[in-house]
Amino acid sequence: MLINILILALITLIPALELRASIPMGILPIPIPFMDRTINAEMNWPTVVLICTIANIILGAIVFMILGPAFTIIRKWKWFDRKIWPILERTQHKIHPYVEKYGEFGVAVFIGIPLPGSGVYTGAFGAYLLGLNRRKFMIANVIGVLIAATAVTGLSLLILKGAVGPESFMAKIFLKH
Repeated sequence: MLINILILALITLIPALELRASIPMGILPIPIPFMDRTINAEMNWPTVVLICTIANIILGAIVFMILGPAFTIIRKWKWFDRKIWPILERTQHKIHPYVEKYGEFGVAVFIGIPLPGSGVYTGAFGAYLLGLNRRKFMIANVIGVLIAATAVTGLSLLILKGAVGPESFMAKIFLKH
């Protein structure tokens, strides 16, 4: 079971996949590459969802906390500070009124809708550029990950029960498997 937990956590850490891939991998009978088994044969779906959700929330927090020091280091490169940073600052100032209006809920929805280009990596990056403080981002992160986990789990269970086909339009858009 420990190997399954590690596999799910590692899949959750992969950018562009996150829990959109790890939850289906754990719920559906998808063979694990290079291994002769499936996770769903050894773990029940609530455990899978809990592991993937916690891993995704922790991932968002780590990414958000790393961005400040990372940008401090990157800004020491003159070309970045001269060419790229002003663009990021202008973007931040343009979007700031929307952050004031919608706050962390807007970031939560962005993180929570399991579509390509959304998730905790881009949500953390966007929240950082928007100037959200750590507390507001964590609220948005938790709400967004819970929204995504609910949507992906529901769709995975519908596929598992045969109510939705694994090759359906919804499955192709919302799941990575």
